[in-house]
Amino acid sequence: MAFDIEMIKAVYSRYESRISAARKVVGKPLTLTEKILYAHLWDGEAGEAYGRGKSYVDFAPDRVAMQDATAQMALLQFMQAGRPQVAVPSTVHCDHLIQAKVGAEADLAIANDQNKEVYDFLASVSNKYGIGFWKPGAGIIHQVVLENYAFPGGMMIGTDSHTPNAGGLGMIAIGVGGADACDVMAGLPWELKFPKLIGVKLTGKLSGWTAAKDVILKVAGILTVKGGTGAIVEYFGEGARSLSATGKGTICNMGAEIGATTSIFGYDEKSEAYLRGTERADIADLANTIKEHLTGDEAVYANPEQYFDQVIEINLSELEPHINGPFTPDLAWPISKFATAVKENGWPEKLEVGLIGSCTNSSYEDISRAASLAEQAVEKHLIAKSEYTVTPGSEQVRYTVERDGFLDIFGKIGGVVLANACGPCIGQWARHGAEKKEKNSIITSFNRNFAKRADGNPNTHSFVASPEIVTALAISGSLLFNPLIDTLTNEKGEQVRLDEPQGLELPIKDFAVEDAGYQAPAEDGSKVQVLVSPSSDRLQLLEPFKPWEGTDLLGLKLLIKAKGKCTTDHISMAGPWLKYRGHLDNISNNMLIGAINFANDSADTVKNQLTGEYGPVPATQRAYKAAGIDTVVIGDENYGEGSSREHAAMEPRHLGVRVILVKSFARIHETNLKKQGMLALTFQNPADYDLVQEDDVIDITGLTSFAPEKQLTVVLHHADGSENSFQVNHTYNAQQIEWFKAGGALNIIRKNQAKNT
Repeated sequence: MAFDIEMIKAVYSRYESRISAARKVVGKPLTLTEKILYAHLWDGEAGEAYGRGKSYVDFAPDRVAMQDATAQMALLQFMQAGRPQVAVPSTVHCDHLIQAKVGAEADLAIANDQNKEVYDFLASVSNKYGIGFWKPGAGIIHQVVLENYAFPGGMMIGTDSHTPNAGGLGMIAIGVGGADACDVMAGLPWELKFPKLIGVKLTGKLSGWTAAKDVILKVAGILTVKGGTGAIVEYFGEGARSLSATGKGTICNMGAEIGATTSIFGYDEKSEAYLRGTERADIADLANTIKEHLTGDEAVYANPEQYFDQVIEINLSELEPHINGPFTPDLAWPISKFATAVKENGWPEKLEVGLIGSCTNSSYEDISRAASLAEQAVEKHLIAKSEYTVTPGSEQVRYTVERDGFLDIFGKIGGVVLANACGPCIGQWARHGAEKKEKNSIITSFNRNFAKRADGNPNTHSFVASPEIVTALAISGSLLFNPLIDTLTNEKGEQVRLDEPQGLELPIKDFAVEDAGYQAPAEDGSKVQVLVSPSSDRLQLLEPFKPWEGTDLLGLKLLIKAKGKCTTDHISMAGPWLKYRGHLDNISNNMLIGAINFANDSADTVKNQLTGEYGPVPATQRAYKAAGIDTVVIGDENYGEGSSREHAAMEPRHLGVRVILVKSFARIHETNLKKQGMLALTFQNPADYDLVQEDDVIDITGLTSFAPEKQLTVVLHHADGSENSFQVNHTYNAQQIEWFKAGGALNIIRKNQAKNT
């Protein structure tokens, strides 16, 4: 039987009446996205139609998922909420803290030793508060969720930006910060601005070398890294119905890279097959009883331009394999043009490493198709000329593909199987030689390829493709190789060509596993102790942030004016810093160390206005904090792009940054800042960014009458005695303004919980 089947029955029992109410207020046919959103309103049946991109709406998600790096801070916050147990089904997945060094067995043993304190904390806090716990080695959060928890028509939030992976099974699944997760686990509504809708019509059918991954690589090229911001992407059409459930999951997963709130496919025969193949026939049977509600209305898909804010059409029969990069996931190249691009741009032609797997592409289908190429290589006397690694998505997938012989096949071409964890995808990769900072190229089937993300080397040119293309290029050892038309010279000196990859959506002999790695929580957690040592450098209990002082913010110093792309990797790096995700003060030593300072085009070196000297960003900010001086961070477009990590908001708050003023925000990061009581502001006129000077003292006025849609004023006091004043925008609603006044949303939760107990 599936997890939480009674909850799913309850959700489905409400669908008919809630969608009927939604039809009345909306007054037109509904998209799938609208059906799910209106079916999950906190207040029950819809009483009004909400404005896309305008209305803030309270929702009631069905479940919460957390990975180990973000779960630490989320659960440290939840411990302050005063509840005896989580209000909705919730899970923790230990996948981020395992570093890829040697191979699965050795790396997992090292992780269990080095991270014992954190794993013990997560296991005990899960046990106490009724949270399902997936042990290290069980698998990557999104693959485990897809196999065990995702269900058509449901809504979940997860403390990882690639939570949308569950959209492959028809679920609205949205990445959030830990404070949002804390709210939902505490039994409070979850607020989201009602999204705009982007429709992607898929026609035709994939064949040959083209894979589901190529759909999202193409879409990323069309929409760019911010083209989906504030929108949910809904895929439909005959082409959508032809894709496997895990292929759909791949597309939804990487939809995070276009800034989309989430992405989704409707329930169909492929969804049903996957549910039954993962021993959830009970959910399939339930879904079949309401399947007309688990897809958009026919009228919507017949005339999509009338119902979506934007429509894209892709013919899968004509779609080429794509390779995206380097340094950004939206630089999309059809493979027929990629070799020319490599030569014209001077990118390193030699391919050093090919890496497949991760949460984006680690299904049985992905592994089997890649293995078919490895098997060909053996038969045709080829061996991978690049290093080659495989990261299974879950223990269930790993066990099954090992049983079916695929892991042995990878070994025959020199492949190394890594632990069932995130590994290189998030910088948890001890890559030998990366410290030399040499210019080189790698290619992965991951989702994100920002500079320094994989191995810390800013000169690593990282490209993204399907597992099939990654495997073919790793066999060739060259970025110039096009497996659709080119031949390779084998060990016998013969010219051979790789045939089209073959694979299976689901294993013929069904999935199998000895120990999936799941630990159920105690039925009564009241006597379970959660211990955090006061001397620990990995875990630190949280202290509430101070409330707003009730005045305008005057005399703020400029900490840094960040130039160009400033992602959450720039604001709070992962890699070796992951070990401090449960210790706010220690991890704050990585705050903004990757951001480029406009004044000197350098990272981690800013002017301390108190001394006139240059130094690291965190140290400079700590000096301001010690002197009782608050600060401002200025940023460029799409500030906070990338991961959901709320540490990128909590670190500045902890060290005394009060205001983040940018040209535009990535959605999750803006929400995270608001949750922590920060001021997240945007330039009304983006050109005002250029007015900010290195020695500026800054005032923020208008706060004593802070109100929704009412602008604030910024005054720049320059070192030469001159001033500039201009208006800035914000998106705070009435509730979010209360978060600011209280010093953070958690302060309100704690206060309300105390009243009710």
